[in-house]
Amino acid sequence: MSTHFPSGVGLAEKRKWFVVDAAGRPVGRLATEIARVLTGKNNPQWTPFLDMGDYVIVVNARKAVFKGSRATQKVYRHHTRYPGGLREISVQDQFAKHPERVIELAVRGMLPKTKLGKAMAKKLKVYADANHPHTAQRPEETNILPSAEQK
Repeated sequence: MSTHFPSGVGLAEKRKWFVVDAAGRPVGRLATEIARVLTGKNNPQWTPFLDMGDYVIVVNARKAVFKGSRATQKVYRHHTRYPGGLREISVQDQFAKHPERVIELAVRGMLPKTKLGKAMAKKLKVYADANHPHTAQRPEETNILPSAEQK
């Protein structure tokens, strides 16, 4: 008796597209479920060294919420590689200017820090409003995480 072992052939044709509405959902909990779909861990044939995940489209990123003290205390930092080049931006300012980046950074932090993780991150599409240009891919509406109103 042999064990089935996925080879990676034909993975791109089998990928699905999912649409997730971020309105009223906590950013961190939403990011964990999105990362799970991007990595393919929801797939029964998941293999650690293959990109088994599906595409995820996040709409209404502007309407996502932060729980607890995250909205006031969280800070994004990056360095320009020049002396004294440490730059900080609060999550409130980043969310006001670019709400897509907040969700992208949250999901990327939960993906592997390898070439495979970068390939997984490319399958994430985030939009601040309800409109997205991916209707040709016929994405499936999914309710990964129940919204705050449904609880």
